[in-house]
Amino acid sequence: MSDVYELAVSVDLRDEISEQELVELRWHLGIGPQPEHLSIVTSFPVVVEDESGAPLIENEPRPLLADSGPARRVGGVLGSALADRANLSRKGWALTSRQEIHPDEFDRLGELLGWLAVRIHDAHLLADDAVSIGCLRFHEDVAPKTLKVADGQIVWPS
Repeated sequence: MSDVYELAVSVDLRDEISEQELVELRWHLGIGPQPEHLSIVTSFPVVVEDESGAPLIENEPRPLLADSGPARRVGGVLGSALADRANLSRKGWALTSRQEIHPDEFDRLGELLGWLAVRIHDAHLLADDAVSIGCLRFHEDVAPKTLKVADGQIVWPS
């Protein structure tokens, strides 16, 4: 059995993102190089073995929304894009990403999605002051469930 989910994010971000943040966001989306310093998601712990075989925790940064090409389990194509909305009525950035994710990635993805939620255009605000950030679908389910951020925390649908 596989614990793969389809994550679909499609949001408009306000025009309040610094150049350093844009560089890091592009890296997470797989459309830019890794920045020297990470500030959005900073911890990527993995357990490795040292020379004596003892477990050791190392930090191995990796982009969180960077997969592209054919999806293995959910069908369709994976990918991410970020476009400047400078010439449109709503200034800022348009972001779309479709990824296959595993629950082991929920914590780090939650950090990134929470960071995005603070910068999302008001059009994505819900009545309860939560932010609609996208959809999540277990690979065997037919319909996705709304993914939102409330009080700065991602609310993973059950």
